[in-house]
Amino acid sequence: MARISLKVNNKTQVVDVDPSTPLLYVLRDNLELNGPRFGCGLAQCGACTVIMDGNAIRSCVTPVSAVQNHNLTTLEGLGSVAKPHALQAAFIEEQAAQCGFCMNGMIMNAKVLIDKNPSPTDDDIKRALDPILCRCGSHLRVIRAIQRAAKSMEV
Repeated sequence: MARISLKVNNKTQVVDVDPSTPLLYVLRDNLELNGPRFGCGLAQCGACTVIMDGNAIRSCVTPVSAVQNHNLTTLEGLGSVAKPHALQAAFIEEQAAQCGFCMNGMIMNAKVLIDKNPSPTDDDIKRALDPILCRCGSHLRVIRAIQRAAKSMEV
C-alpha cells in the first residue's frame, strides 16, 4: 500500500492503495464517485472515461500511480443536480440516454471535444464518440444534445 495524492474535481485527496490499482476502482470505491462505470475493464467501451489534463482517458486500465500530479475530472466534477454543466443539461433536455450506461463516456468525450473545438460539426462529434460503445440507439439525440450544449456555451 502507498499513500497517493490525487487532484480530482479540483479537490486534493489522499488515498492509501496499491499503486497498481486501476484509477476506476479508486474513484468508485475510495472516493465514492460513481460517474465513471466499469464496463469492459479493457479500455474498449469507454464507460470509465475521465478527463486528465484536458484529455479523455480510460480509468479502468490506468494505474492510480500514473495520475499523481495531474488534474482529473469526473462526471461529478462537471456540474451538480442543482447546477448541471451545459452538456449534462442538454443530455437531459434531449432525453439522450436510454439505458444510460455509456453516458459517462459520451459526456466526458463530448466535454473534451467542445473544449478543443467549440463549434463541432456532426462529423466531429461522431469521430469524438466513436470510441464509446453504445447499443441503445440514441445516437441522434446524443448528437443533438452535444450541438445544443456547444451552442449554449458559445461566447
